[in-house]
Amino acid sequence: MPTPGRRPTIADVAAAAGVSRTTVSHALNGIGKVDPRTRERVRRVAAELGYRPNLRAQRLRKGQAKAIALASSMPLAVAGGPARLGFYMEVAAAAAERALTHGYALVLVPPVESGSGLESVDVDGAIVVEPDRDDPVVRELTARGLPYVSLGRQTGPGEDAPHVDLHGGPVAELLLDHLRERGARRPALITGDGERHSYTDVRAAYGRAAAEHGWPPVRAAAPESGGERAGYEACARLLRDHPDVDAVCAMVDTFAVGAVRAIADTGRSVPDDVLVVTRYDGIRARTCEPPLTAVDLHLDEAAAGAVELLLDRMRGDASRSVVRAPRPDLVVRASTSPSPPLRSRP
Repeated sequence: MPTPGRRPTIADVAAAAGVSRTTVSHALNGIGKVDPRTRERVRRVAAELGYRPNLRAQRLRKGQAKAIALASSMPLAVAGGPARLGFYMEVAAAAAERALTHGYALVLVPPVESGSGLESVDVDGAIVVEPDRDDPVVRELTARGLPYVSLGRQTGPGEDAPHVDLHGGPVAELLLDHLRERGARRPALITGDGERHSYTDVRAAYGRAAAEHGWPPVRAAAPESGGERAGYEACARLLRDHPDVDAVCAMVDTFAVGAVRAIADTGRSVPDDVLVVTRYDGIRARTCEPPLTAVDLHLDEAAAGAVELLLDRMRGDASRSVVRAPRPDLVVRASTSPSPPLRSRP
């Protein structure tokens, strides 16, 4: 038995079980040829002694960090906001929980001013949140030869990369159809200035809807780094140049909050004069005044799916290239209706 106060070692387990240290290692790690009765005895003795493997030594021996990164080039002004809560952190919480069940730690790599921030962390793979075209995070991972998957389809040359499908097209159609059903005849679109899948998908859906319903296209792209202020300025310009706009689809929630302020500053009200919807049903949508109609993207399940897909890739299993998140739900709030919150699916 180990001395009281000292952490039990693999040698203590071997001595107590009457086997070699190699046998203990094989029995506890499920490798090698060990008699099932011996394997069970070793595991029982290890539990009785309170033995815990040295994770650092295991990582060094196997050449693994036992960690995966969650990274994005999306500025915190839109991904997290001043309180660091929002889309990015909701994904992080769910991904960390699922990674831990597989013995992996999640390393959160926030966006940085230059580069991707990944060069300073030791990880076995990464989940890239909604990559942009020619994304710097993807470039860094590719240069390091690390496996990665994306949450949301990549745009451009990386469209075939493994990813979790966040249903960009159906989400866009869900929002635009809702505005039309609420009586909008001159809806405007505000997206970020990049080429993330959510922006490209809604631009395409908006173009189709405008052609089908005879809407004069009214669009603006706001810089992601500008956050709420950028959304305010984009909406103010739209309302100045197109005073008959009666609805705003702002795909980024922080842009939508800025749009509500811009509408109020013109003397108009939401939803009586202008309807407002946004893509992500997060804390900003729920606490805005009035609360915003948004979409439940089921990010907890999407993030868990991204972890599983990444671990498959890290094991060399390329049988799956796409995991589909649950279909989105529309959450109707006061920004388009005075009714209590309703949920509907496309």
